[in-house]
Amino acid sequence: MADSETLDDTDTDTGTGTGTAQVPRQRAAAGPGRGGTPRRVVARRLAVLVGVLVVLCLPPWWTLLAAGTGWPLPVVLAGTAVLAAWLVGFPFLMVAGHRSRSRNDRAARIADTSLGVVWVLWTCSVLGALADLLLAGFGVGGTGRARLVAAAVVLLAAGALAWGHHEAMRVPRIRRLDVHLPRLGRGLDGTRVALLADTHYGPIDRAAWSAKVTEAVNALDPDVVVHAGDIADGTPEQRRDQSAPLGAVRARLARVYVTGNHEYGSEAQGWLDRMAELGWEALHNRHVLVERDGDALVLAGVDDVTAASSGLAGHRADLDAALAGADPHLPVLLVAHQPKYVPQAAAAGIDLQLSGHTHGGQIWPFRYLVRLDQPALQGLSRHGERTQLYTSRGTGFWGPPFRVFAPSEITLLTLRAGGGTT
Repeated sequence: MADSETLDDTDTDTGTGTGTAQVPRQRAAAGPGRGGTPRRVVARRLAVLVGVLVVLCLPPWWTLLAAGTGWPLPVVLAGTAVLAAWLVGFPFLMVAGHRSRSRNDRAARIADTSLGVVWVLWTCSVLGALADLLLAGFGVGGTGRARLVAAAVVLLAAGALAWGHHEAMRVPRIRRLDVHLPRLGRGLDGTRVALLADTHYGPIDRAAWSAKVTEAVNALDPDVVVHAGDIADGTPEQRRDQSAPLGAVRARLARVYVTGNHEYGSEAQGWLDRMAELGWEALHNRHVLVERDGDALVLAGVDDVTAASSGLAGHRADLDAALAGADPHLPVLLVAHQPKYVPQAAAAGIDLQLSGHTHGGQIWPFRYLVRLDQPALQGLSRHGERTQLYTSRGTGFWGPPFRVFAPSEITLLTLRAGGGTT
């Protein structure tokens, strides 16, 4: 298929040196781990993982069991055993559920859900410890205070998890906004762009949810529908039923899709082919044109920024290839999975970049860690003189089936010609 096509107004994320023989001898001395990875590297990664899991378990253990609560010894031992069992078992469940070729969905569901529970419990326990210090400062002391704090932590965590699960599993609400593009022709003024991102079809069967998302999108009567990547955790064959409803998505001008980082762990090219099978334009470092009433808009897409390190031939984020042959005077809407691609977009004079990836943080306070890696967490932002970036909080969820203070969304962007307040 050509790099540029015109669509009418119809329905329709180690390199190894080979310099001398000394390199393999050094690696052999270190001792190979799985897949030839040096043992010291494996040991270092394992130490980091254990350290993180211990950090996650310590605040709940302290606040609920050890901070002066005075529980009977059997209660303390039982609670400690539960946390220890999770700490030991979690890595094995993650490997079985997400890293093995067979991808055991039951193991993945247990690992993902338990990770969300522990994360929320960690957050509530830290807040509980701070409340405990505050109460101690006011002279409230003794076992009663510690048990009150422990009970409050459990109740708060349970409430947050129940609410967060509801938020994750429901059909996203519609988020609407106008985006003014000074270079957009009058013929395309009012163009309605529906944005999906991070559907993450995965271990929890959400085929019915997927069908309802499609219904919600079609009810918006969009001109263009965009899927900004991270379509699934699993291969196209494993997630075939969940992705099938995307074939019923309707758009007047175009349906376009780009890869996200998760595709590069589960057959990225297969997902490009699957989306093409469902009738979507796969913007694999290419663009298409949409036209109406004599005006045109370039819809361009690039592979995820992790594509180059995937080892998959022909996959990398290549904006030059995506824009090859495009009229430089036309406005450009670029789809790039990660917001961190916006510096390249701004340097190229892109009018609007659409991204996902951040999930809005998904489970508070993870948003603050995400913000260290990305230039935007959610919503519309400006970068340079011309370029605007819209970052979706995502349509689905990754891993833990919870969303806390980061609701999902289906976004309806109405493109407006000329200037205006963005």
